[in-house]
Amino acid sequence: MGPAELIVLTFPHEVITAEEARALGALRTAGDIRVIDSLVVSRHADGGIGYAEVGEVEHLRGTVAAGGHGLPLIGPEDAQEAAGLLEPGTVGVLVLIEHLWARTAAEALAAVGGRIASGVRIPEERIEAAVRAAEARSRAER
Repeated sequence: MGPAELIVLTFPHEVITAEEARALGALRTAGDIRVIDSLVVSRHADGGIGYAEVGEVEHLRGTVAAGGHGLPLIGPEDAQEAAGLLEPGTVGVLVLIEHLWARTAAEALAAVGGRIASGVRIPEERIEAAVRAAEARSRAER
């Protein structure tokens, strides 16, 4: 198995729309990852938290279906933690994925006693901000 990662996707309202559900489906069909498990978490307008397996939400069935093992690996503790990222009246989808593109590297490392021990996901906007800051420093140094 390649490296796995738990990602949290957020949306600015309490219910995922049909258009957003179609976009979620791209996770399943992209080919670079395998969805292992997924869970919908919502923070209601009153601050309450709810969660459900993606397959339990009628219009989300088949979008980011789990990898077929049938075991829920994302649980209530994960839902509570992810809810801390949500504003009242918003929803998130926790998706546990395997990075298929890195499977060959992981297997090669394992064959010689090594392993991928850690990884850090850096959001695109942070990278863009760092690039802008580096460009500004470079211009100032000229």
